[in-house]
Amino acid sequence: MSVKLSGPARLGLGLAGLVLFFGVWEAAVQSGLLPSGMVPAPSSLGPAWLDEVRGGFWQQAILDSLNHYLLGLLIGSVLGAGLGILCGMLGLLDSLLEGVVRLLRPVPGLAWVPFAILWFGLSTAGATFVIAISVFWINFYAAHSAVRGVDPELYELASAFGHGSFVGRLVKIVLPASAPGIMAGLRTGLGQGWMSVVAAELFGVPGIGARMMQASSLLATDVVVVYMLTMAMLYAITDFLFGFVRKWVLRWQP
Repeated sequence: MSVKLSGPARLGLGLAGLVLFFGVWEAAVQSGLLPSGMVPAPSSLGPAWLDEVRGGFWQQAILDSLNHYLLGLLIGSVLGAGLGILCGMLGLLDSLLEGVVRLLRPVPGLAWVPFAILWFGLSTAGATFVIAISVFWINFYAAHSAVRGVDPELYELASAFGHGSFVGRLVKIVLPASAPGIMAGLRTGLGQGWMSVVAAELFGVPGIGARMMQASSLLATDVVVVYMLTMAMLYAITDFLFGFVRKWVLRWQP
């Protein structure tokens, strides 16, 4: 039988788990179980982070990555969710694009890097493109599934009240009914966007991923881990802030 824990209890256990994780990690490195040259000890991360901050590298890397992350997230989310809604509502469009979707969906964002370099050069636009592609499909399928899951009887009800047009069905039925699914896709896209940042910066675009590649080439594993944790922190912040947006959009839910 599972035990339901309160919020403070869950938070306390989560923090205890982190302390245990870093403690075991530190002990494994100090004891020689993990080679210090390959895996940095947690105790070395603080000094490495301070060095990055004092040199201005950490702040600049975050600003550079946020620049194309936010833009790529916006473009990929809007286009993905928008096309997913249209395909979910219009059977003809859905059938027309089904083959294209099945062809392009399995292609990972990393595979688009050569085209990003060719089309945009070594620029922020190329990184934005890779991130947008990675986020696009998550939002497309989330919106498509959410719209296809709307009860057909609601459309009949909308028609009975004079909202049988495309715009009427979209505003009165589709968007409110599919909002939870669409918001779930947007939230998943937040994490996928950060996962794509490293791939988007592989070809030399400044940012967190580029800084990680530079550090790894110098075998500065402590700096690499610092930026890994930085990405985790940024994702946690964006996910936390998105929670307020989701709560406001779905404020009509009980």
